[in-house]
Order: sequence, then C-alpha cells, then structure tokens
Amino acid sequence: MDWGTLAGTALGAILGVSTTLLAERSRWQRENSARERAVKQQLYAEYLGALSLTTHRLRDLKRSTGLPREELMERAGEILGSTNAYHLRYQMLIIAPEHLGYMADLAFMRVRDLRDRFDEADIGADPDWPSAQRALSEALDALRKAMRSDLISD
Repeated sequence: MDWGTLAGTALGAILGVSTTLLAERSRWQRENSARERAVKQQLYAEYLGALSLTTHRLRDLKRSTGLPREELMERAGEILGSTNAYHLRYQMLIIAPEHLGYMADLAFMRVRDLRDRFDEADIGADPDWPSAQRALSEALDALRKAMRSDLISD
C-alpha cells in the first residue's frame, strides 16, 4: 500500500470534516444570535408597552374627579401591578445589557414616582405632576433609543 495515497486520503477527510464543523458552528452562531435578538426585541416591546400603558392609565386616573384620596391611592397601586411592569422589569435586568438594565430600572422608578404622586392630598392640583411626567417621558425616550441601538448592534 502506498503511504502517500493513505496520507492524502486522511488529510482530505480531516479537511472535509473540519470544513463541515466550521460551517455548522457558523450556522449555529447565526441562528443563536437571531434567537437572542428576537427574544430581546419581544421583551423590549413588552416592557415599553407595560410602562406606557401604566402611564396612560395613571393620567386617566388623575382626571377622575370625586374619588376619595384612599381610593385613588389604591387604584394607582393596582394600575402599576396590573400591567405586568414589575415582572418585565426583572426580565430586563436579567436579559438586557447592564447599561440598558440600568435605564430600564430608571424608567420604572419614574413610573413609580408618578404613581406615588397619588399619595398627595389633591392630585388634581399637584404642582409636581408635570415635572414627574416630564422626567418619565425623558427616561422612556432614552430607554427607547438605547433599546434601538442595542438591537441594531446585534
């Protein structure tokens, strides 16, 4: 038996298997990256939706007249709890990059600050409501931009 033929066959087999393994690894990385991006995209959209829904409902509650302060406080707490924002916040802190998790947490705190305005005696005449709402809008805008940037960079 000719050793040259045997060595050539073995080298060809090694190259063929190596090429196939590299191609499979590359395909797996692309698919994994696409799955991770889809998960992030879904989470980011749900989180922004939950914060926006909470904000909208709190603004509607502020317009409610004739409700006692205790009922307003209770409803404000129920609104924040019912929109799934708490659950999504923790997912953001786990899945999102650290800087984005910080921004997500900051936006949540601004929503919570808005909710806490209902602890005041007369929410309808609260002089701090506009500044709390402005701080929330700024936090949400910054969060949206950071999310978009994160999704584009993937």
